[in-house]
Amino acid sequence: MSTTLPLFWHLSSNSKKERVEASVKLVDALEQFQAQFVPKPSPETTEDEEDQSDEEAEDTLDTLNAQDVSYSIRRLVRGLASPRESSRLGFAVALTELLSRINTITCSQLVSLIMDCSKTQGSMSGQEERDMLFARLFGLTAVIKSGLIVRSAPLPSSSTVAATLTSYLEVVKQLIALGEKKSWLRESTWWTLELALDVLIQSEVEWKEEGVGKTMEVIYEDEKTWSPEKIAVTVMLQERYPQRDWRKYLAPTFKNPRILNTANLATLAKLLKESTSEDDEETGVKAAAAGAWKPQVHYVWDIILDALLPSTSSSPNKQPQGSLQEFFRVVVDDSLFAATSSAERKYWGFQIFLKALSRVSASDMPMLFTKNFMRCWINHLSKPDRYLHKVAKQVATEMQTIVSKDSTMGFTLIVQLTGVNGSRQFDKLTRTKTVEGILASMDAEGIKAYIDHLLEQVDEEVTERTDIQALNARRSWIIDQLAALVRNGAIPKQDDWISAVLEWLTVHGLFEVKKKADKSPFRAVRSVPKPPLSDELREACRARLLSCLADLVGSSTHKKTDSAKAVSDGHTWVAKTLDVIGALEKDKKHVSMFVDLDEDEKNLRSRASEIVASLESAPEEQRDLAQGAKTLVQSTLVYQLCQIEEGRDHAEALEACLEAASRLLETKSKKDKKRKKSESAAADEEGPIPVDVFVDTIIGFLEEPSSYMRAVANLCFGMFATSVRESTVDLILAQLERRDPSELLEDGEEDERMSAEEGEDDSAEDDEKSNDEEGEPEDDEDEDAEEPDAEFRKKIEAALQASGAKALEGDDVESSEEELMDDDQMMAIDEQLAAVFKSRTAEAKKGKDVNAQREATHFKNRVLDLVDIMVKTNPTGPLITRLVMPLLELISGCSKDEKHLSDKAGGILRSRIGKLKEVSPQIDIAETSKLLEELHTQARRARSADILASFSQCSVYLSRVLLQHGGEERVLAAYRESLMDYVARKTSSLNAQFFQDFIRHFPSSAWLLRNDLLEVTGKAVNVYRQCQAYLLLQGLLTQLTDLESRSSELVDFMPSLRQNLLKILSDACDNTATLSSAQVKDVLKLALTAARQTARVVQPPNSVAKIWEPRSWEDLQEKLKESQRFKSSSGLHAMCKQMVELASGPASAAKAVGNKRKHRGPGNDGEAAEGGPSPAKKKRVKTKGVKSQ
Repeated sequence: MSTTLPLFWHLSSNSKKERVEASVKLVDALEQFQAQFVPKPSPETTEDEEDQSDEEAEDTLDTLNAQDVSYSIRRLVRGLASPRESSRLGFAVALTELLSRINTITCSQLVSLIMDCSKTQGSMSGQEERDMLFARLFGLTAVIKSGLIVRSAPLPSSSTVAATLTSYLEVVKQLIALGEKKSWLRESTWWTLELALDVLIQSEVEWKEEGVGKTMEVIYEDEKTWSPEKIAVTVMLQERYPQRDWRKYLAPTFKNPRILNTANLATLAKLLKESTSEDDEETGVKAAAAGAWKPQVHYVWDIILDALLPSTSSSPNKQPQGSLQEFFRVVVDDSLFAATSSAERKYWGFQIFLKALSRVSASDMPMLFTKNFMRCWINHLSKPDRYLHKVAKQVATEMQTIVSKDSTMGFTLIVQLTGVNGSRQFDKLTRTKTVEGILASMDAEGIKAYIDHLLEQVDEEVTERTDIQALNARRSWIIDQLAALVRNGAIPKQDDWISAVLEWLTVHGLFEVKKKADKSPFRAVRSVPKPPLSDELREACRARLLSCLADLVGSSTHKKTDSAKAVSDGHTWVAKTLDVIGALEKDKKHVSMFVDLDEDEKNLRSRASEIVASLESAPEEQRDLAQGAKTLVQSTLVYQLCQIEEGRDHAEALEACLEAASRLLETKSKKDKKRKKSESAAADEEGPIPVDVFVDTIIGFLEEPSSYMRAVANLCFGMFATSVRESTVDLILAQLERRDPSELLEDGEEDERMSAEEGEDDSAEDDEKSNDEEGEPEDDEDEDAEEPDAEFRKKIEAALQASGAKALEGDDVESSEEELMDDDQMMAIDEQLAAVFKSRTAEAKKGKDVNAQREATHFKNRVLDLVDIMVKTNPTGPLITRLVMPLLELISGCSKDEKHLSDKAGGILRSRIGKLKEVSPQIDIAETSKLLEELHTQARRARSADILASFSQCSVYLSRVLLQHGGEERVLAAYRESLMDYVARKTSSLNAQFFQDFIRHFPSSAWLLRNDLLEVTGKAVNVYRQCQAYLLLQGLLTQLTDLESRSSELVDFMPSLRQNLLKILSDACDNTATLSSAQVKDVLKLALTAARQTARVVQPPNSVAKIWEPRSWEDLQEKLKESQRFKSSSGLHAMCKQMVELASGPASAAKAVGNKRKHRGPGNDGEAAEGGPSPAKKKRVKTKGVKSQ
């Protein structure tokens, strides 16, 4: 026993692993003891042994089992009542496993032992009573799980059977009685009872059928009340024994002997709701007392759902026991989700819905989305402050998870969410992206099915009861849904369904179907909409068509492959849309265009088609330019057709593009070089080059309030980027120039006036008609103008009152004729009214200025997109340098309201241009040098550090360009002048980082500025700028990696540096220069760095002393010690001592290294920190830290 006692302790561990290991060791040990045990011979026993006393039963337990085994059985049973940690779990597992391995104990013996060890007494506390009840439940469960309850083998050396019908019924009765004691135990005890029935049914005992019958008598005849647990047992038994006479067991509570029959659903709803207030004694429904509500749903729901939705994988021939649709409608929707149901019952309903959702197939899923459920779900999902918002959100998330696992479920879910019980605006109503997320998880087949479902809802037979407004609302939603499918980037795209959507929008946006054509390749022509689409819906179709094309064009812009080939067959979506329009125009029998085109427009379109066809044969070197021209012309044609009804005419822009494309084709057809030169010269005289015309058209499109034209502009410019010329770049940069908003307004008014004059000169006949028709509208305008707003009226009344007059109202107007005012009063009123009208005019002008400025800012943002595309597409182009200064000027001139514009321009400079590593092989050195000089001039007046950082990055880029093309002297001249400005001029906006960037990127070139850096220290406007120059020198000495090859230059430079440093430090000691301790320290750091670099490079080593003259540094050390300001700065003294040792040569350098380690301070490049802690103090701190650990 001594070997098993320690194992009992680990059975209570909270660690599952420890409990299982202890159980395995204990049971293995006890099994070995039992195998070695030889029981004493005992007289034969009879079946009356069941009636023996507890003492006799315990004697039999000791007789047939080893001492360790009998002790362990008793201790394991008693341990079930222990509340310590996880004792109940560990002891129950060990007891179950032990009972399954030994065959020397009967069921009645163990049940008697369990009942005896779990008796409750009146003197027990509530916790102690609960422990005893749980011990009984776990003990009986162990008897069932171990199989002891149906073990038919007799005991060794005895004819007594381990389990009998009597012992089985005893367990059943004890479980039912235990459930009646406490309502919160009923669910667990009946679950164990169902477990006992399963074990019995699966066993081969002789009394199985009799046991099932007796159990049913105990459940149905002895217990008349009904509970969810009893319903669960009934469903299970009816599945196993459908032929039994169930009417005598279920009547009169249930009308039909099949408990899940539709006739019983109302009663089931009352019982499963577990609400005693719903009991109806008149109908014979007697429900058991309900316990406290708990969030977990009853296990009966799993059993019922399994019976209604049998798994085809485990039981392919199993038939459902009832109708899921009726069950869910009556028991769940009309009960748990009823309007009067509590939040707790609705929470159960959501959990039951989730259980059913994971079981149903796509065909059965619509049964779950009932009216009350959808209303409740949408209400709680739409607002986060609702009680059930979290579980409602969980339902939405679970739906997306199911679709991600099985994409075929997506279409069914979408139909239900947007169907009769849902809402077409489900996502908008619930403030979620549920529908959008489900669509993103669907496959292409599901998307096609959804599109078919949408298009089937377009038509409706018109009757007297037809609600035209509701029909138009549904059609508008369908149009939006079709567009959303194309525009949602997460939805998997396929050409076939995208084509179907674009074709449908094209047909109903630009054409009217007169007669259906069953054999038409376009689905929209195969049926005539009933009723016809309204003008608003056709306008919506055109707008959505353009938005879809904008997204498709925009997505192709970001592709690294040929952006024009956005479709698998090599055509753009714009070209395919034009093909559809052309095919429909030819089918005059079935469709007609919604607007008639005049001859000029038709001729223009015909000419455009011819030129587009000619551009297909462009040579390889002109392919991008020709493809861009083709796309631009096609996109303009589509946009013009969609905007004709709105009165926008783009014929002039289209004609300009066609003319430029024609000249492009003519230029390509010339092969003679001399002739080509003469042609280009003639082209300059005739007009701008084709690419300039194309880009000018693109810039004009950027002013359009259409995302489609902006996307087309970006796409086409990406194709033109490699063909742009200087004039093209100037054209783009001219749009970024800052203009006065009033000028913009004047230009706009001038354009309007010119357009109005052109319109008046069209024809005299039109003038007469317009004069006749405009009579009434002018009166209306006058009437509107005579009615000022309320605020303006108040100002006028206040002005009149201030002048001694009153506003006239009603009858006062007639009587006021006799009241006359003198000249002074009239003049006073004149002045007051003039002030009011003047302020109103100023407010109107101010509003126009703000709007014009806002529009200008948006337009510049779009132009910056072109600049970004140009740099990204052609980073090594020779014209990149021309972008630098205009962008910098844009950043410098932006106001606070234009921060987004400034950030975007700065991003292009920093992320695009500033990070370019390769430069163009063709560069104009003189022009680039001029740009660099202008940049440095502007940088000296930069108004913020952020702007100066952009200047610095651009300066580095221009320097790289010049250095790679032999312009080093020009770069050095620019930085030399800026360096002098920074050090010598107090108001200079430059900073040390501006020069450090240059030193870090080009240290070899920066080395040529060493003498200039040293010279400017004597011209510094103050000590701070002087010290900044010393820091730049230190950075230069640190960054330079090829000092060995520059030893002669170093030897020539170091003496000058030594003299300069000694002078400034001596002046500081004599109080001639006002250096602080920190600044003196920085100067000494420079000296140490320079001395170390000298010692590393100079040969022979003894030359170091000649260069650095240690005697002069010893004198400086003495000055520091005698100085009133620095005599207490031990760190400075130590650094100066190191300098003396370094300057003395290699022999002293080793000692200097030792001193460096001795006096090293944190973060000071090896030098001792001024005023830093002594080594002793460091040691004490360290020792103290060790003790504290």
